[in-house]
Amino acid sequence: MNDCLFCKIIAGEIPGNKVYEDDRVYAFRDINPQAPVHVLIVPKKHMDNILECDAETAAALTDAIRAIARQEGVAESGFRVISNCGHDGAQSVKHLHIHLLGGKALPERMA
Repeated sequence: MNDCLFCKIIAGEIPGNKVYEDDRVYAFRDINPQAPVHVLIVPKKHMDNILECDAETAAALTDAIRAIARQEGVAESGFRVISNCGHDGAQSVKHLHIHLLGGKALPERMA
């Protein structure tokens, strides 16, 4: 998709602060982090949201989440994984992306 922000980041047309890449997945730091560790994990193949995700892509995303959590030092302390889906789900970019957030404890009322 030539107008997709994340496809342009993956292609190197727009700069991104890359933290991980393999043959199926690209991950970069969120430009508006909501936690000390806030990484966006996206499939290189464009798909609008998680409803379009196939089993191979889901497995690749899961492997990337595991690797990035370890790399970023949050695998032991804990982290959140979020994927917004569609307009009412607050999805801001129509390219499947997983937010990995960690590095601070949630407030007690949310834990």
